Amino acid sequence: MRQARPAQATLVPDGDGQITSDHGFDLRRDGERLRPLVQALKALGCRVSLFMDAGSQDIERAADVGADRIELYTGPFATAFAAGDASAELAACVESAERARAAGLGVNAGHDLNQRNLPALKQAIGFLDEVSIGHALFGEALYDGIATTVRRYLAILAD
Repeated sequence: MRQARPAQATLVPDGDGQITSDHGFDLRRDGERLRPLVQALKALGCRVSLFMDAGSQDIERAADVGADRIELYTGPFATAFAAGDASAELAACVESAERARAAGLGVNAGHDLNQRNLPALKQAIGFLDEVSIGHALFGEALYDGIATTVRRYLAILAD
């Protein structure tokens, strides 16, 4: 980390051997353990984001731990969207994003986002700082090419 000096690090509570993320931090349990890690990253000039569940009661605690941003775990939203009714999950994302913003935190979002569900999320949370898109981008790029796919995502995210 010291050699790479990334602009941002997103801390995620994944265990060893876990294939993909499936939940955000419980900062009531993990906050004090995370505080020195957040401080060390910030000392390197790194912006720090904590992966958080939409609807978590701990959103504001991310600021107390020293994070600059949260990244909303959007897996449940994406699943609900694919099933045809994402209203409750989208509302939880919006409410959490608004609470984060009120606490002085930036808001990122990520997990299972794609060209079909991202427009609804972006429309509902117009102040997203960034989104993390992995599998979908590469899957879509296999059919449409990377340049076209990236242009489509940028168009969705344009203000």
